[in-house]
Amino acid sequence: MSQLFVISAPSGAGKTSIVKALLEARPNLTVSVSHTTRTPRAQEVEGRDYFFVSPERFQELIAQNAFLEHARVFDNFYGTGSAQVEQRFAAGQDVLLEIDWQGAQQVRRAMPGARSIFILPPSRAVLEQRLRERRTDSAETIARRLADAATDMSHYREFDYVVVNDDFARATREVGSILDGGGADLRATRAELQPLIRSLTLS
Repeated sequence: MSQLFVISAPSGAGKTSIVKALLEARPNLTVSVSHTTRTPRAQEVEGRDYFFVSPERFQELIAQNAFLEHARVFDNFYGTGSAQVEQRFAAGQDVLLEIDWQGAQQVRRAMPGARSIFILPPSRAVLEQRLRERRTDSAETIARRLADAATDMSHYREFDYVVVNDDFARATREVGSILDGGGADLRATRAELQPLIRSLTLS
């Protein structure tokens, strides 16, 4: 039976790279392509990376109850189409949703059986470094993402599991173990996360 997984993280934590590695290694795992109102970045392809729609069209889809979840992130809207997820399930695939904590809340309400994973960076300094190395955002946008990251990370306990991405290969293995039904030692409630969370969410 197909399984739905939710993976969330603040910008720069390495979520997208982990998801890409897992998709390459697992033919039965797929990611649901989201709708967004933001402008495509260089190299992004319609229907592969996102379904790029106007704000007006996005509101029409909300009115049609077409989304499993949707949220406003920064100045743009993002949403997971219910039809896209159902199509993947019908094909016998496990589905991974790469969404923010707001969307994850909605998915948990709609599909309580989904398993959720939150990715943390090992420090605020590393998070800032990763954002700068992407070279896709202005200094102003990076500052805003860092400010919002504390809010994002404060929701970590709403997730089933937390993986700290201090080593990419290990973090990818740990997420993979959760997808395989393991990860008991990666629960979001584990006490060892507390000092890291305090250091990450201090403003």
